[in-house]
Amino acid sequence: MSAQASSQPSTPSGKPVLEFDDVHLSFGAVTAVNGVSFTVDEGELFAVIGPNGAGKTSIFNVLSGVYRPQRGRVALHGTDILGMKPPAIARLGMARTFQNIELFSNLTVLDNLMLGRHQHIRYGTLAAIAWWGRARNEELRHRERVEEIVDFLELEQWRKMPVGLLPYGVQKRVELGRALAMEPRLLLLDEPVAGMNLEETEDMARYILDIREELKIPMIMVEHDMGLVMDIADRVMVVDFGTPVATGRPAEVQSNPDVIRAYLGGDGDDPDAGRGAEGGSGPGGQDDAENEGALA
Repeated sequence: MSAQASSQPSTPSGKPVLEFDDVHLSFGAVTAVNGVSFTVDEGELFAVIGPNGAGKTSIFNVLSGVYRPQRGRVALHGTDILGMKPPAIARLGMARTFQNIELFSNLTVLDNLMLGRHQHIRYGTLAAIAWWGRARNEELRHRERVEEIVDFLELEQWRKMPVGLLPYGVQKRVELGRALAMEPRLLLLDEPVAGMNLEETEDMARYILDIREELKIPMIMVEHDMGLVMDIADRVMVVDFGTPVATGRPAEVQSNPDVIRAYLGGDGDDPDAGRGAEGGSGPGGQDDAENEGALA
């Protein structure tokens, strides 16, 4: 995968990969994003966390062009992307995975990964039908890149199997691979370990760290697993009711009283007073206790 990493266009020195500046998004009387600002630097793994309904998915939808906010600025490598359609933003180098797997279950792993190469295809329909010259050479290059991803994500044994027959954790890996096939300059990970068991979670964490360390691709991750976030993120932003609460290193965020209050309610001393951590079972439930431990 070193070829993929080296093919990434570089960001001018000192300029962040992404600028998300004072963004406001409302749906009628409901405020989804309220003055959120952050930046993401080259090679950084930036996490967004918060209780249920905090506005995390809305932030991702603004980034990828699904929603257009009423106010604010969003720039990818210095280019203002507000108002752009999702395909145009993807062509600038933004790729996204989804909490709910969006794969073609009847296609093989290789075919699903090849779909991620769509924006890099330059040959026309006639050349593809004839399968000669430029089309053939380009197709071989795309398949070579896909095989690199298969090796990188350890998908060899499933490469020719329909993804609908694969374990859930492997399907999540295939979706990550399809995003990598786009050669992203910024990767959005929407709950990458949602629904996974412990072993699958540990595997996915390893792949995410490899993407950061080997491919040098900056990432923004929304995730419910507090332990994972605190273990692998470089910086964390906490949002609550669409409003930023705190941004900093994991250790700083863990000890922030406002963060504890957002997750647990009250003044942070009474965990039973909370409204339930995201993905949790409600006030005083098991998931509340687990998240309290992650924040302690």
